[in-house]
Amino acid sequence: MTGFRSEEVKRGLDRAHHRGLLFSLGIGRKDLDKPFIGVASSYTDIVPGHMHLRRLAEAVKEGVWRGGGVPFEFNTVAVCDGIAMGHRGMKYSLPSRELIADSVEVMAEAHRLDGLVLLTNCDKITPGMLMAAARLDIPCIVVTGGPMGSGRWRGEKTGILTVVEAVGKVLAGQMTEEELRRLEDIACPTCGACNGLFTANTMACLSEALGMALPYTATIPAYYSSKLSKAREAGEQAVRLVEKGLTPSKILTAEAFENAIVVDMALGGSTNTILHLPAIAEELGIEIPLDLFDKISRRVPHLANLIGVGGDMDMEDFHRAGGVPALMNELRELLHLDALTVTGRTLRENIAGAQVLDRRVIRPLSKPLRKEGGIAILKGTLAPEGAVVKAAAVSDRVKVFKGPARVFDSHEDALKAIEEHAIEEGEVVVIRYEGPMGGPGMQEMLIPTALIYGMGLSENIALVTDGRFSGATRGPCIGHVSPEAYEGGPIALVEDGDEIEIDIPRRILNLNVDREVLEDRKARWRRPERRLKGFLAKYVKVQMAKRAKEPL
Repeated sequence: MTGFRSEEVKRGLDRAHHRGLLFSLGIGRKDLDKPFIGVASSYTDIVPGHMHLRRLAEAVKEGVWRGGGVPFEFNTVAVCDGIAMGHRGMKYSLPSRELIADSVEVMAEAHRLDGLVLLTNCDKITPGMLMAAARLDIPCIVVTGGPMGSGRWRGEKTGILTVVEAVGKVLAGQMTEEELRRLEDIACPTCGACNGLFTANTMACLSEALGMALPYTATIPAYYSSKLSKAREAGEQAVRLVEKGLTPSKILTAEAFENAIVVDMALGGSTNTILHLPAIAEELGIEIPLDLFDKISRRVPHLANLIGVGGDMDMEDFHRAGGVPALMNELRELLHLDALTVTGRTLRENIAGAQVLDRRVIRPLSKPLRKEGGIAILKGTLAPEGAVVKAAAVSDRVKVFKGPARVFDSHEDALKAIEEHAIEEGEVVVIRYEGPMGGPGMQEMLIPTALIYGMGLSENIALVTDGRFSGATRGPCIGHVSPEAYEGGPIALVEDGDEIEIDIPRRILNLNVDREVLEDRKARWRRPERRLKGFLAKYVKVQMAKRAKEPL
């Protein structure tokens, strides 16, 4: 067959040295007639969600061979947000998304690959690979590694969130350190992405909703044998996508992104999707305004009763209940059903016949958990350009909250105060200079929120930050405040004792300080110095140029 990009390294007299190198890999001359499929794997044995991807990569490659293609595996970096959490390492997590997208682009372009299988699983890796797919616009298919199984502690499901919140219980005197040690031993019993609807599993589900992954890919647990057969199927399908010329730009349309947001809201997914979906869309020249998330959230009810959104069902339960196809079939009247997918069929065709098998996990549209979706966008004098809250994980009792500010200029200072019981009930903890440029890297802050929850204070204390919170966060925790403090946004001007008003139903986040006082503070404000080097310095430079809409 002809017409492949890989012809550029296979054909012609002046490509003899290319063929020689290919033959040194064990490729046969007949294989030159087949499409070359890259298998972009994020395998590493330091990330629980990725430690099993080496075996899945082998299954993908078996599928590529079976489909009539030639597979070539390469790797990207992968950061475990759980291990990186709470120290300097977390500053590298979000920036790694750009590195992942760039590395996939480099390998695909340098070797003229015809298509890609994107083998991923965790928080920044999946969106990074989807960004690369959109940017390259060659046939691509996503395979996620699947969720982790839950542990069991005193009759209840456990996972990483259980452990972090248990530290708060120890600090509050409700659990002994010996009990915590025993919990550590059993909380995370298998490989895979953490067991609840946190960022990794949210992005896996949205990969399906976008049409970039085969049905049920997202929810098959990492330890199920069917994960291998699904990986083989994806490898085989990657070859068909190349033969059909079905590229991401034909799948990742504006309608597909709206479908993903609908699913996100029905799931009550991670607030980090506010960062990732627009970044993927931007690679295709599609703009997703922040207000679109809120508009869709107001009309899409929350249906999934999952861990991470106040529920008690894990991702394995969600899979057994019918997974993403069953949820989308329940939502069909709210979706663009003619959207094309990597199956070569429409979304309508993919979800036809998918049934909800457990109504404890996926509620009917007529009887939702909540009338509105999982995420809300707040605006006001503290966040003129917007802020984000996982509304589905906030108790109705504290969806309206007003209190004096307690200001910290770093995550570490706030964490120390929480651990020392130095926060008073009724206060609004403000953590600033943790945005993309100020942090830098917009580190994820699960530990402060989980400690507060574990200490039993989640309905007595609110948190507000220009950084971001983990997909596992619950309680009145407002993130992504924009403009960020490093830009001189209003959050940079907050002082201890200032009244902050949070009203999630009305979508309000206000700093109740006189305008003249703020103008005086603004005149005296100076941006803090950041002495950076290496990758983070490059990341900040790029972010500042993007923000200013200047060429790099």
